[in-house]
Amino acid sequence: MVLRSTLTRNQISLIALVVIANVAEFFDMFLIGFVVALLSRQWQLGGLEVGIILAASGLGTVLGAIGWGRAADTIGRRRAMARCIALLSVFTLATVALPEGSWRTLAFLRVVVGAGVGGLNIVSIPYVAEFVSARRRGFLTGLASAFVPLGLFLGSVAQAAAGENWRVLMALGALPGLLLVWLGWVPESPRFLLSRGDSVGAQKALAWAWMVPETDVTLDDVGGVSSIRADGRIGAYARLWREHRRSVGIVAVGSFAFILGSFAIQSWGQTVLHDGYGIGVDGVARVFMVLSAVDLAGRLLAAWLADRLGRKLVLVVFGFFGALGCLVAAGGAASAPPAAGIFIAGIIIAMAFGDGAFGILNVFGGEQFPTAVRGTGLGLSYGIGASAKVIGPLLVGLLVGTEHTTPASVLSAVGVAFVLFAAFFAAGAVVYLAARETRGVEIDRLGEG
Repeated sequence: MVLRSTLTRNQISLIALVVIANVAEFFDMFLIGFVVALLSRQWQLGGLEVGIILAASGLGTVLGAIGWGRAADTIGRRRAMARCIALLSVFTLATVALPEGSWRTLAFLRVVVGAGVGGLNIVSIPYVAEFVSARRRGFLTGLASAFVPLGLFLGSVAQAAAGENWRVLMALGALPGLLLVWLGWVPESPRFLLSRGDSVGAQKALAWAWMVPETDVTLDDVGGVSSIRADGRIGAYARLWREHRRSVGIVAVGSFAFILGSFAIQSWGQTVLHDGYGIGVDGVARVFMVLSAVDLAGRLLAAWLADRLGRKLVLVVFGFFGALGCLVAAGGAASAPPAAGIFIAGIIIAMAFGDGAFGILNVFGGEQFPTAVRGTGLGLSYGIGASAKVIGPLLVGLLVGTEHTTPASVLSAVGVAFVLFAAFFAAGAVVYLAARETRGVEIDRLGEG
């Protein structure tokens, strides 16, 4: 299947839907960081309790990426995406009714919400990739993840507006449910339909994407079904182990390395600034507005450079700069007296590059697998790597201790943790050197060899 390089209004609509859905879902995901910064004092939570709540979202992401990644290859990209949106919206709304002090129930609900967020992130990548041309696939698919920092920015704005009222913040996190109306207008991926032998449905999906009559789309445009249909004698996971275990290993380890430090900043950063450095709620919100802006710029730059310099080079450069940022942040926490300005400068660098790498990182991960197992392969690999979203927050929580958070306990934990995060960013950059470069490769040929 050769997809046209000029975007139509319908293709732009699909990309916009996926971008907005990811922004809205991660707005919900990032809200918990702001909420916990408030609840740590209102509910008198210790470092371990805060860590468990923050890690719960990470655990949900792991489960969601693996489960919904597989679902995308069985029930379709579109249906899986719709269910992810519904899942997170309903369970976020349920959080609003929690009684005071029920942090265990809050942690459970965040697991379910995280499953929806992790699933949507994985499902949306092949959904867009299978509607656009190889020449611009890196950038256009990368947009699905590139604008995620706007969710963090909107969370910062919401916190500044809501102040200490955490229930209002959580209620706003249910708004993504409105996107289900828009999604109902978009067809299933033509590549998924082909993998199920539905060439007629694939023709209709391409006609919608190209905005031409169905009679203008030929079987040559659609492509050969047999070239992408999965081997019916073996399951998807067995096929991944038999044919793509090297790719699974690279993407899983690389994802873990990049996620560990990024998610710790996104989840613990508000508490570090609030409890560690004594910065007020409005000040924390302003810092995270800046972080979201540089993160967005980094993701857009990564997505743009990936189609010009190659995916591997971009990830190597961004990984090492992410490591540098973590070392600067660690220095700011360890200095005497602790220097908030140095710490903030460090996390700005780390987010611009270490988290900015996600403008292409998941796209590149999905490109390591063929269509028939793309959702399953990326979901499994990213799901394993996303265990860092559990380990990172828990690690910081354990270092802070079980008592109520104090400036000394928070900052001592940060100094140790960020040196470790720097080492993982650097290691992740090296790991991706072993992946297959996919710049300019047609989608039919991805995952071969």
